[in-house]
Amino acid sequence: MLSLPVGLRTLAIVQAGGAGSRMDVLTRERAKPGLPFAGTHALLDFPLSSLVASNVTDVWVSVQYQSSTLDTYLAGGRPWDLDRTRGGFRRLTPEQGSGGPQDDGFSHGNADGLFRLRDQIAEFDPDVLLVLSADHVFSTDLRPIIARHVERGAECTIVTAEVGVQEATHNMVVTAGSDGLVSEVDYKPSSTVNGTVAVEIFLYEPTVMIEQLERLRRELHHEAEEHGDTGLGDFGEHLVPALVKRGKVYADPLTGYWKDVGRPETYLQAHRDLLAGRIDVFDHPDRPVLSPGVVGPPAWFGADADVESSMVGPASRIRGTVRRSVVGPRVEVQTGAVVEDSVLMGDTVVAAGAAVRTAIVDTGVRVGRDAVVGATPVSRRLNGDAVTLVGRDSRIAPGSEVEAGARLEPGTTV
Repeated sequence: MLSLPVGLRTLAIVQAGGAGSRMDVLTRERAKPGLPFAGTHALLDFPLSSLVASNVTDVWVSVQYQSSTLDTYLAGGRPWDLDRTRGGFRRLTPEQGSGGPQDDGFSHGNADGLFRLRDQIAEFDPDVLLVLSADHVFSTDLRPIIARHVERGAECTIVTAEVGVQEATHNMVVTAGSDGLVSEVDYKPSSTVNGTVAVEIFLYEPTVMIEQLERLRRELHHEAEEHGDTGLGDFGEHLVPALVKRGKVYADPLTGYWKDVGRPETYLQAHRDLLAGRIDVFDHPDRPVLSPGVVGPPAWFGADADVESSMVGPASRIRGTVRRSVVGPRVEVQTGAVVEDSVLMGDTVVAAGAAVRTAIVDTGVRVGRDAVVGATPVSRRLNGDAVTLVGRDSRIAPGSEVEAGARLEPGTTV
């Protein structure tokens, strides 16, 4: 392993702020990074745990949408040992009166978000700036990546992964040579033959990054001046292409599992991968996935319970059938009920005789006796139309049916 220079100052910013519109009803009342994963964790656990395991201890979490829904979970960084007297965890929220119109309020993309933090970043004066998103499932030791970034004298390092070309169209596609030097990036192309994508972990040379953001801001300011928008958007729109032209951007492949779970079909597919043993993120004793934890006794299974290839969270009670599903804490599946190929986030009752298939069910839901939610898709390959979403605190009446692909808003009564 390459060693890090003594005294290297590394600052990490976890961007956990977007509205998460792709997750539809599941993020109406929560920030997307707070979405549960594997029953007992949240998406925010993955970047924070990897940072701590990599000895990156100055970590800022930037939150915007439904930020209060993360406060209790973040707990000042304590679950990840980031609560320190000096440095450590810092929570960033939108501010008013912090500068001109382009510095106030909500950002319009992750590059725009960094622009609004440029003075604070400059004041911290890091040698390396790490920027991570909080809607991906992964686990990695970032120290070798940081070391290679420094050794190469890179102005930007893009951590990459290989995906199918159809999935690549949802991401930033990266073209690099055998030495890792990036020659081109294509942000969310309509089609591509290249499956190398950015995993939303970026390392920047801070001074160069700020200079480029300010230059781009001056060039783009006419596009959205009236709305307090810099026009910078996301990294792949202007910032990274500008850095690529300077010739010092490198790609560094991620080892192990990675998936963007920001869409219903990928969120459910990642849980399928977990149950099939294709996810290695929980397999590293040297970098455990830390979280505040879920309090409760172990799950209980009745004499008639039939559970196959599933995970069941604490304080859940199972009398019915659960197949190829992840059931969160405090869920009751009554006698004769069936849950298949689904994620039940927690605090939910599936009453006797009811069926839930290929669905993501938020917390506090009651599925009435003999009700049907969702259906088994024709193909094992998921698309958004096949996944049924049930918002928080919804009530599904006995004997009613929620068709496959439906989206029930929080608090819906059917």
